[in-house]
Amino acid sequence: MLIDPYNRPITNLRIAITKRCNLNCIYCHREGEDKPGKEIDPTLIHQLAHAFHEKGVRKVKITGGEPLMRTDLPEIINELPEFEEISITTNGTMLADIAYELKEVGVNRVNVSLDTMDPDKYRYITGKNVLDSVIDGIEESLNAGLTPVKVNMVLLKGINDDEIDAMMEFVRGKNAILQLIELLDFGDLENRRMDMVALEESLARRADRIEERYMHRRKKYYLDGCVIEVVRPMDNSHFCKYCNRIRITSDGKIKPCLMRNDNLVDTTCLKGSDPSELIMEAVNKREPFFKEVK
Repeated sequence: MLIDPYNRPITNLRIAITKRCNLNCIYCHREGEDKPGKEIDPTLIHQLAHAFHEKGVRKVKITGGEPLMRTDLPEIINELPEFEEISITTNGTMLADIAYELKEVGVNRVNVSLDTMDPDKYRYITGKNVLDSVIDGIEESLNAGLTPVKVNMVLLKGINDDEIDAMMEFVRGKNAILQLIELLDFGDLENRRMDMVALEESLARRADRIEERYMHRRKKYYLDGCVIEVVRPMDNSHFCKYCNRIRITSDGKIKPCLMRNDNLVDTTCLKGSDPSELIMEAVNKREPFFKEVK
């Protein structure tokens, strides 16, 4: 197993396979990628995925940009090693037409971005009027067995913070989990960040049951037939202390930390050679971004 200098095991791999996206969300951080680059090719994806798998990584998540914009996505998935779990994060706009095929090639579940059930708010947040397509994508994913579907709701104060109960109602009774996600501080939306501590205190008071996941010590709240997770990456030393994830960027660099771009390890020079040395270089560069204050 891969262990970084802070004694954190790396069990999860996140691969961005494209920067392209058909939406333009106001909060998008583009997985920390802020410069154009050549899109990673399937050969390198598979080479790195197999190497990480051999070193004990158990789960892989395919992201973007919008990964469904790559027409070779099913072929990419089909040639991955046998991870315990293969998942995809998507905006859901093209998901309905490919959900069953994704299941057939080995995808276990999907995360779908859905910040609002209001068409006007959705258009404001994403720049497109495609809310119905996203809802259809979620329903088809449930039908295809890509479950539990995680519905990712980025919380935006003054925009969608009054819709949490409506989103709970949407997932209630489905094989789905509502993820309430803290807004990352990557843009000019500081005034839209919510008090996540107060939110969790409110959920705790209302919850029938609370569990704690090992990953990032996230809480899971069971409330009126819904399962809710709260994702708090900002100013959160617990989030970093228990981070078990490493990333590959859409242009083929290993990225030890979402919050940094100054410690990337370029793998595009491999040309079929063993990536172990570069993987260990990246692992040894890992350190918690938010550290406990003594």
